[in-house]
Amino acid sequence: VSAAALMNGRLGLPLESQAAGGSTGGRRRLSYGPAQQGDTLPMPSPLSFLPSMRVRSGKHFERAYRQGSRARAEQLLVVAMENGLGTTRLGLSVGKRIWKHAHRRNRVRRVFREAFRLTYQDLPEGVDLILIPASSQLEPDLEQVKRELVMLAHKAHQRLLQKQAESEDPA
Repeated sequence: VSAAALMNGRLGLPLESQAAGGSTGGRRRLSYGPAQQGDTLPMPSPLSFLPSMRVRSGKHFERAYRQGSRARAEQLLVVAMENGLGTTRLGLSVGKRIWKHAHRRNRVRRVFREAFRLTYQDLPEGVDLILIPASSQLEPDLEQVKRELVMLAHKAHQRLLQKQAESEDPA
């Protein structure tokens, strides 16, 4: 039994498959129903950015801002807060007050998200990372953001661990 049959065969979800007889000119088409032999499902890449890797709840953002630790560099401000999940999650905060145009805010978000995706293996585990542009009207550079993200995530996480250790040790 193929992975496609296991995952979607009984659900009736669309599957990508090659059209028989070349009627679509070699393009892929979606077919509904049980999986056919030769159907393929896109498998998640090890570098995928899954929905479970996102901080969505306003409560989690508030908790990170209130209790988290910060680290800042030229392009990026990182707020780190342990999440107790064992996975690192990303939250983005790009304000309208600075970027009036949505296409500019979206560009900043895209670069930050891509840097997170590409450096995910190098980031501390079990931490919510809120990324905020460090300066107004920033034109982010992916390579620099990647370097800063890894450095700042570890720095903010270390500060968080120190803060937690100090609050546990009443001296």
